[in-house]
Amino acid sequence: QVQLVESGGGLVQAGGSLRLSCAASRFSFNNYAMGWFRQAPGKEREIVAGIDWSGGTTNYIDSVKGRFTISRDNAKNTVYLQMNSLKPEDTAVYYCAARPGTKTWYALAEYRYWGQGTQVTVSS
Repeated sequence: QVQLVESGGGLVQAGGSLRLSCAASRFSFNNYAMGWFRQAPGKEREIVAGIDWSGGTTNYIDSVKGRFTISRDNAKNTVYLQMNSLKPEDTAVYYCAARPGTKTWYALAEYRYWGQGTQVTVSS
């Protein structure tokens, strides 16, 4: 079955950095666009960043531009989210997800496969 497994979350102080990884298996990873989402306590899940099948096109929500970088290594079936200058408001469970296209990178409903999430907590 299709599997997406996130790792790299943890507790970090404000201003620090984390690198999240999402390892994919049992599907044609190279044919899918990937996204990172997050869900903070009491809030709805939101898009954070997206990347096309080749890694040539990336998108970010305004609140993370200049701080977060999404990338992928198709040889390793892995997508990454480098998070720098972390803020307490970045605290959330972070999810990776896959979809067979890039036209609507920001739409949660377009993503077909989901990981279980990894907790990121940023302290003041």
